[in-house]
Parts: sequence; structure tokens; C-alpha cells
Amino acid sequence: MSDLNIVEITASDFPMIWPILEQVIREGETYPWPRDMTASAAQQMWSDPKWRVFAALEDGGCVGTYFIRPNHSGPAAHIANAGYAVAERARGRGLAKLMCLHSLDRARENGFRAMQFNMVVSANPAAHAAWKACGFEDVGVLKEAFNHPRLGFVDAHVMYRLL
Repeated sequence: MSDLNIVEITASDFPMIWPILEQVIREGETYPWPRDMTASAAQQMWSDPKWRVFAALEDGGCVGTYFIRPNHSGPAAHIANAGYAVAERARGRGLAKLMCLHSLDRARENGFRAMQFNMVVSANPAAHAAWKACGFEDVGVLKEAFNHPRLGFVDAHVMYRLL
């Protein structure tokens, strides 16, 4: 990943990340989003003005994307949330961890004091390990919170770290 470049993108760049998001959404194994979500609905969500969206570019193509947004509003608006998606062809190389580390820096730059992941699916041990390696701690387990398409109801971790 020597030529990897992570850049902020705008709504007009959405077609570049849609194939990655679509695959993750259709798999239905990591995010609590409808598996039949349309490109239009996904673009509307990822184009929310409260979200900053980034793309990981390698060899002239997009291999990953992530967003940062406030996890809450009001007196808890200093807590960030982020979500990551990696193209199937780029999985298993540590890209999610690199994007997470990048997002922690962007979150700090935006004045966030902590980051929280609301639902790290227990059936995704690679993500759980990556977030632990980035300094996140498990602060709770939501029993049978996620209906996995192959495994049925599985637990989800809530993870948190100060910035």
C-alpha cells in the first residue's frame, strides 16, 4: 500500500465509492443498514452536511471509504462516530486500520474529544481486532443486537476511545 492516498471527497465523488458501499450493504454483515438500500438513499446519507467522507485511493482506483460524524448532538457533540468500508479486493491488508488511524487524526482536527463505534458486529473479528489495535476499548456488549444474514442473531460491541 505504498501508493495509498486518503483524500476527502464531496457528494459529486459518490459514484467512486458506491461500488464499495453497495457490496458492503448487500452483504449485510457489518452495518445495520437495509440490504436493499438504493444508491440514492446511500448517497443522501453519506452526503449529510454533518459528515466528512474520505476515499482511500490506490493505483488510480478507490479501495476504501470512511466517514466521520458527530455521534450525538448537544452536550455530547464532542464524541465522533466513524464507519469504514473496504473493497473486497483490498481486504485483509490492514486498510481499515489505516483509515481508522487517519480518521482519528481528522476527528482531533475537528475538535472531537472521543470516538465511539456503536455496533461492531461480533461476527467481524478482524474489525474488532483492528479497532482494539487503534486504542479502542469495549465498553459494552449488545446481546443479539445484529441479525446476521448467515449466522442469525449475534452480539455487537460498543467501542470507545478518548482522542
